[in-house]
Amino acid sequence: MSPGYEGVYVVGAGQTKYEKRTEKTVQRLIWEATDLALRSAGLGFKDVDGLGVTAFTLGPDNVTTMTEHMGISCRWLFQGLYGGASGISGMLQAARAIQHGDAEVVVIVAADAFDVASHMSMNRNPGQHDYMGPWGYGAANGIFAMHTRLYMKEFGATPEDFGRLCVAQRENAMLNPNALLRSRMTMDDYLNARQVADPLRLYDCVLPCCGADAVVLVSEAVASRLSVPKLRILGGGEMHNYPAEDIFGFSAGWELFRDRMWSTAGVGPEDMDFVQLYDDYPVMEFVQLEGMGFAPRGGAGELVRKKGGTVRDALPINTGGGQLSAGQCGASGGMIGVYEAVTQLRHEAGDRQVPGAKVGAVSGYGQVSYGRGLSASACVLGRE
Repeated sequence: MSPGYEGVYVVGAGQTKYEKRTEKTVQRLIWEATDLALRSAGLGFKDVDGLGVTAFTLGPDNVTTMTEHMGISCRWLFQGLYGGASGISGMLQAARAIQHGDAEVVVIVAADAFDVASHMSMNRNPGQHDYMGPWGYGAANGIFAMHTRLYMKEFGATPEDFGRLCVAQRENAMLNPNALLRSRMTMDDYLNARQVADPLRLYDCVLPCCGADAVVLVSEAVASRLSVPKLRILGGGEMHNYPAEDIFGFSAGWELFRDRMWSTAGVGPEDMDFVQLYDDYPVMEFVQLEGMGFAPRGGAGELVRKKGGTVRDALPINTGGGQLSAGQCGASGGMIGVYEAVTQLRHEAGDRQVPGAKVGAVSGYGQVSYGRGLSASACVLGRE
């Protein structure tokens, strides 16, 4: 069994208001989410000695200058460079730092402040800019349209298979007061939406927005002084640039570390009260479900048919609506699932609460380059 994350506790989470546009700077959003997370933990900024920050729009600021903005002194820092995988990666690395005494109170926060236009025009890595940009590939929509088409060809998936998941997540979003898309969506609405990049239609694509999410991790000594619900990281892992020889591979590596993650956690996919997936596109949710072992390769559609996806179903998926219905705050797309998982396990999710939730899985995916995302992460969180 791999070393676990004993002695580390998740004690708080914060999420700002999600907005299509904002006058706030990304630095302000980072501060607000951090403040909310610390308040939920019963801690203050002066308690923080570790900080991890991920944001596409933060430059030329970085995690170090954010300590200056916040007025805190830190012994440990993390700069998230893995896109939507960064939030969970930051948590796992922060947990190791806490175990080794390098920090006692760490905030992991992700944020961005942009709209659809600025999202489409932001700087891309060379794989996209130099080799795909000249062909007018339409940013990530073009890449994942090809993934979706290939998945449909290889496994026989239909638009309705993806639609079931999107409709279920919209039902969850209707119960989330911070979701941007809260009107009911039927299968007909999904199938008849305008085409974006064949075979992707409007509701297959995330809505870029502004906002931030944060969580607080602490040592056992600090946790013992707090009167808030305490969560544990039961297991986790990350993988980058897998498979190295296949620029268009479906997976980003969850299957390489999932057995170790589940073994360390002492539970399996069948024990999860919910799963929070990185849902930039439905096809990648299918790939994550299969990569983590919830379904065999090509079997995610059947899993959703059998177990649903709403908070009332056997396997709740993205209980707050996910990025597809709540919104994608840039790099904070990799933290919305973490925030939602912590909120569920603290039993603070209101109308969307999964009854008696005790354990759940969260996954991240990001750093999209030529043909695919390069980074994968996941963890299992449990209520102490």
